[in-house]
Amino acid sequence: MNIEAVARRANVSTATVSRVINRPELVRASTAAAVLEVIRELNFYPNRNARALGTGRSNMFGLIISDITNPFFPELVKAFETIAVEHGQEVLVANTDYNPVRMEHCLSRMLERKVDGVAIMTSEMDEALIGPFGRRGIPLVFLDGGKPALGVNTISVDYKTGIGQAMKHLRTLNHRRIGFISGPLRLISARKRLDAFMKGMAVDKPRMKETWIEEGDHRIEGGKIAMRRMLTSKKLPTAVMASNDLTAIGAIDEIHEQGFRVPEDISVIGFDDIHMSAFTYPALTTIRLPRTQIAQIAFQSLFESYDGHQIEPRPGRNRVIEPMLVVRKSTGPPKK
Repeated sequence: MNIEAVARRANVSTATVSRVINRPELVRASTAAAVLEVIRELNFYPNRNARALGTGRSNMFGLIISDITNPFFPELVKAFETIAVEHGQEVLVANTDYNPVRMEHCLSRMLERKVDGVAIMTSEMDEALIGPFGRRGIPLVFLDGGKPALGVNTISVDYKTGIGQAMKHLRTLNHRRIGFISGPLRLISARKRLDAFMKGMAVDKPRMKETWIEEGDHRIEGGKIAMRRMLTSKKLPTAVMASNDLTAIGAIDEIHEQGFRVPEDISVIGFDDIHMSAFTYPALTTIRLPRTQIAQIAFQSLFESYDGHQIEPRPGRNRVIEPMLVVRKSTGPPKK
């Protein structure tokens, strides 16, 4: 089955069939409906590679994430793919597992598949790898990394505001001994979150008695290990903030295993607000990072880079995402 057979059955030209497949907005609605009906009747599936050669577009965006096992990223992928399907785009997903070498392989794969743009939702990107995309005019969008440039947009997270809200919440509850479990400090995003926490502590330095800092790995196991180290101190924190929800869940589990209670003995705050955070015991107070909004901005910044059939590099811009504190059951006043 080929495009000529579809054209004969629908009594239109092959050019019209091609436009219905690739640019339906250019075809009269009644004609497009008739052609699509014939396509269904004949079980015709256009060759994607041939379409890409004809239009200069693959109708596919790349989406690179850090850790497919972290629920934050599948939720982000789902939101991005939902928007993409609504716009007739496919999504090629790649996972780096926080590994810069895998990141390079992911980018090579995107180039091989001739994607129309790439959303890089991870911060372990070496900016030197951008070059081949710029030379090919392929637009990029970064979350928490890179700098706006020709054909490169960025999405920044206002960690100061998000973590500041959490700090204010703990101050209101009268916490003065607060710990922080960071992510891997080789990651830009982990350093930004720790920096926001330290600045928040500095603002309230006269009231704060002690601070505990431990490095985690953004995973439940890392949260448990970091919390275990923190609990070996002679004096314990009355509250702990974690760099993401998985770390917070691990910390809560370790607190319980050591015979302490949350929040009666130690309050815990996460970051991300993944779906399961509302169903932990106790339900996790966390800083919400809006996945749907991030996905919408990332997709739109790539999609808007099109001008007809051509991808035109445009001056990059930065969009700022403001997180929001979600108070649940894992925080409360410290014991007197």
